[in-house]
Amino acid sequence: MMTNFDQYRVNPKKFSLKNYNPQDKSERSKTKEQDSIELAQLATEINALQDILYAEGKRKVLLILQGMDASGKDGTVRHVFSECNPLGIRLASFKIPSSEELAHDYLWRVHHVVPKAGELVIFNRSHYEDVLIVKVHNWINDAECERRYAQINDFERLMSETGTTIIKCFLNISKGEQKLRMQDRLADPNKAWKFNPGDLKERELWSQYMQAYEEAIKATSTEHAPWYVIPADSKTNRNLLVSRLLLDTLKSMKLEYTPVPTDYKLIVVND
Repeated sequence: MMTNFDQYRVNPKKFSLKNYNPQDKSERSKTKEQDSIELAQLATEINALQDILYAEGKRKVLLILQGMDASGKDGTVRHVFSECNPLGIRLASFKIPSSEELAHDYLWRVHHVVPKAGELVIFNRSHYEDVLIVKVHNWINDAECERRYAQINDFERLMSETGTTIIKCFLNISKGEQKLRMQDRLADPNKAWKFNPGDLKERELWSQYMQAYEEAIKATSTEHAPWYVIPADSKTNRNLLVSRLLLDTLKSMKLEYTPVPTDYKLIVVND
């Protein structure tokens, strides 16, 4: 299926989250079997291009996954990268800052784990936590938040200008779907460990989070680091769209293996 990524890409001049339907399933086919086959094919193609990225050893890719609790950040990683060789791929997860991290500026812990040459890095949450939860809880004021938007744009421009291709995905889940997934976690002994009672308190601030996300996405969707709003109520739809987006990005980079030195043809490996 051909995907028009422009419909998901954020235009900051006219962006509003209410124009994006989290229940959209338009990326799916008619059958689960066909979707499963395509996801496997996409994962295989992503792996092949990631291998070239690593072998080339020059450019970098950063995939940022943001979303409310239970929006599927972990699940997206598992499915999109299900066929990938771990070599050259790294996952960075951002939780409550440590005392060491709090002793530095808020971008210190992020800059520490950005992609190295040849790497594809996935951020499970990211530096955007520092303009989301802190804004919702009024730990920073509006003026500081605006300063951070500008600093984040500068930070991402620095990465872009030094060889990093940035893809930012907001996994757009509805409040109703989040409720179902949280309840499922509680009912499943194999998933209950994911449940944090504190998540319920954050859920009570849903409207404030949606406003904070809308403002942050609008302020930081740029040409060098665009945001994409991914419908996430359907896990399959979410996985297909993120996989296609990443694959399309990797293809657009025109990746090539490093040319083999001509004198290699003269080398003979002895018995």
